[in-house]
Amino acid sequence: MMWKNKTLLMDEKAMGRAIRRIAHEIIERNKGLNNMILVGIHTRGVPLAQRLGRELESIEHVTMPTYDLDISAYRDDHKKSLISNTDSGSRLMNADGKTIVLVDDVLFTGRTVRSALNAIMALGRPHFIELAVLVDRGHRELPIRADYVGKNVPTSRREDVSVQLCEIDGCDQVVLREQCKEKNVTKSALDQE
Repeated sequence: MMWKNKTLLMDEKAMGRAIRRIAHEIIERNKGLNNMILVGIHTRGVPLAQRLGRELESIEHVTMPTYDLDISAYRDDHKKSLISNTDSGSRLMNADGKTIVLVDDVLFTGRTVRSALNAIMALGRPHFIELAVLVDRGHRELPIRADYVGKNVPTSRREDVSVQLCEIDGCDQVVLREQCKEKNVTKSALDQE
């Protein structure tokens, strides 16, 4: 499928402001960060969770445990799963009794979040699970809603929201892309004979 850039939704500064705002909202809603951990959904949710963790640490002056969540075993098309600490890469998360803030880049149909919830519940029984996303683009297929949203962007099904992060893509921006229409292929003189 081919995409063309349509609109710049967020630049580096706007992304930073959104993450800062989400951090303040998390602290306010939870009256602090006691017994809380961040879990970033692999791939782009992980660096976003790390950024959010640094922002929370700078505000509250506490260490924020941050984990990487690979939900592939809970999807129809993959077979393995791993939840590990993003600092050491080897320690598994203990979900029991924790308030977990699940972090992802884009909320669309809700199927990725459902898979993430299943993966977390397989590890224990959290006290509470909250969802933080950089962009909510609508089109939910499941009854899932984000608790913290950087930006709401109404989209059509022919559009895509591309989150690009320095850690993975070399730049920070969010771009609305549009699906390119197929070009009409004209028949050659040989095909017409």
